[in-house]
Amino acid sequence: MLSTELVEQLRKLNRVDKLEVIQLLAAELANEENNLIKSGVSYPVWSPYDAVGAANIMLEALNAETSLNHE
Repeated sequence: MLSTELVEQLRKLNRVDKLEVIQLLAAELANEENNLIKSGVSYPVWSPYDAVGAANIMLEALNAETSLNHE
């Protein structure tokens, strides 16, 4: 969360300095985005295979919907 002191200091900056702050923050965000997925690291990925419980819940929901439409 931004401190009120920081916000006050930012508001006092001239236009050029404000643009430089924006550029700095945008570059920081872009750098963080590039570091989200690291090379050589494995990440778990969910797969629907062996998700029998989820399949049963979906089947029950479909059956309930079908029975409502046929009444």
